[in-house]
Amino acid sequence: MFGTIRNIEGEKIDYTFHPGDKSRKVIVVLGHGVTGNKDRPFIVALAEALSHDGIPSLRLSFSGNGDSEGCFEDSTISKEVEDLRCVFDALDGWNILYVGHSMGGAVGVLLAGKDTRLVGLVSLAGMVHTDAFARREFSDVTPGVGFMWDEPACPLSQAFIADTAAIGTVITCAPSIRIPWLLVHGTEDDVVPLQDSLDIFARANEPKQLVQIEGADHVFSEHTPDMIRIVHEWVREQVGRA
Repeated sequence: MFGTIRNIEGEKIDYTFHPGDKSRKVIVVLGHGVTGNKDRPFIVALAEALSHDGIPSLRLSFSGNGDSEGCFEDSTISKEVEDLRCVFDALDGWNILYVGHSMGGAVGVLLAGKDTRLVGLVSLAGMVHTDAFARREFSDVTPGVGFMWDEPACPLSQAFIADTAAIGTVITCAPSIRIPWLLVHGTEDDVVPLQDSLDIFARANEPKQLVQIEGADHVFSEHTPDMIRIVHEWVREQVGRA
C-alpha cells in the first residue's frame, strides 16, 4: 500500500501492512527487538488482532534484520530511530501509534518526544538502560568476533556496543514525551528486567499506564493472549479519541 520504503542510506525496509477500517485516522506501527524481525509470532498476532478490529497496522523489520536490506552488524538503536522516521515519512497523512518491543521500545522512546506524528506509544518489555543491557548480556563476548546469544546470524558488532554506551539510558527522554503511553512488562523477563519499565514510568508524564503480566517472559511466550488483550484495549481507546 505504501510502496517501497527505504531508510536514509537507501536500504529497503521490509514491512507487512494489515488493513483496517478506511475511515480510521490512526495506524499502528510495530517494531521488534534486538535479533528479531517483523515476523515474531506475538507481533504478527497483535497486528492481526488489531486489523480484525478494523485498526490498520504495519509491522516492519529494521534494516539488517529479517528481509530488510542492510547488514546486521550495522544495526544500532540510533540507526533504527532513523529507519522508523523514514517509515513514518511513508505514512503521510496518518496519525501514528507506535508499539515497540525490547530494543524497539528504546527506539520509540527516543523518537516519541520529537515526532509530532505520534499520537500514542506502547513499550513492550521496553529496553531503557541500554548500556547496562549490553554489559549484562554481552560482557563476555568480543565484538567483531563473537555472537549475540551464540547465534551465528547475529554477530556482536563494535557499532552496537558503542551506540548502547553512547545512549546509556533513554530514561532522560521520558519528560519530553507528552502523548499517551502504555508500558507492558512481564514479571519473569530475564532479558530486560521489569525494573527498566518501573524506572522510566516514574519519570513519565500523564497519561501513562504500566501493566505487569505475572509470570510472563521477555517475548510473552505463554502470555501472548494477555499481552494482546491489554494492548488491543488500550489502542482501541486511543483510536476512539483520535
